[in-house]
Amino acid sequence: MATTDRQATTLALAHALSAAERGLAVIPLSRTKLPALRSPHRDDPDPVRPPCHGECGRFGHGVYDASPDPARIRAMFAAAPRATGYGIACGLPPHHLIGIDLDTKNGTDSSAALRELALRHLFTIPATVVVLTPSGGRHLWLSGPPDVVVPNSAGRLAPGIDIRGAGGYLVGPGSRTEHGTYTAAPGTAHLAPAACPPALLRLLLPPPRAHHPTPASAGGHGQGLVQFVLAAHEGQRNTRLFWAACRAYEDGIGPALADALVEAALDTGLSEREARATIASAARMTGHRP
Repeated sequence: MATTDRQATTLALAHALSAAERGLAVIPLSRTKLPALRSPHRDDPDPVRPPCHGECGRFGHGVYDASPDPARIRAMFAAAPRATGYGIACGLPPHHLIGIDLDTKNGTDSSAALRELALRHLFTIPATVVVLTPSGGRHLWLSGPPDVVVPNSAGRLAPGIDIRGAGGYLVGPGSRTEHGTYTAAPGTAHLAPAACPPALLRLLLPPPRAHHPTPASAGGHGQGLVQFVLAAHEGQRNTRLFWAACRAYEDGIGPALADALVEAALDTGLSEREARATIASAARMTGHRP
């Protein structure tokens, strides 16, 4: 590895440890801004088992590995010698960080869109940490309430505005990527993440989900499988649905639970066609007719 790469890794570790001193949980990132440690389950022969979030004790679970512990951070960077940056996990104590990602791609004026939202909903963005991205965008750091889970979203508030919430991460200042270095905006590095304005927080939360009663014939176990699907984040929706459908067919409640599983999958963002195809695959794998 080139000397410059070793220096980049050393600098990234130093910045990550500095962030940890502020109570922020971090992970090493590669130049592509993705987690630098590969999943230990990439060759797992069981594709429908519930995803591991670090319970196995090994590194490689992305944001679920994030920690403010200096010893653990050093161990992660030692296992990722090509890391050139670090990610800061959102949604964790003490700050319960929420990231407002203002992008500039395709001529989008996301800053203007945020100002328009602020005028329309009567809130002001307080003085807070601002990180400048190599593409000319900005990350605003805000602090959320400890009892509120803000989900990740892309373009839901307005074009060019992405939200990093629970299960997401922000590229930390000082990180080097393929496109350049992330830096703290002048005069903001010393600030703590400011509290998210209540009016903005309401916009960040999804509308309440409609209640989908589970067929009586499916019982409490069926309700548990439906809730398992409803709790899916982007990137695990099909896996959770497939696993739940397999369990339902194995337990003899597949036909009775199919519609409720479809409804739950629709709530997570899957299309009805995708959901029914996944459930049909689960039925075939468990030896049943869809």
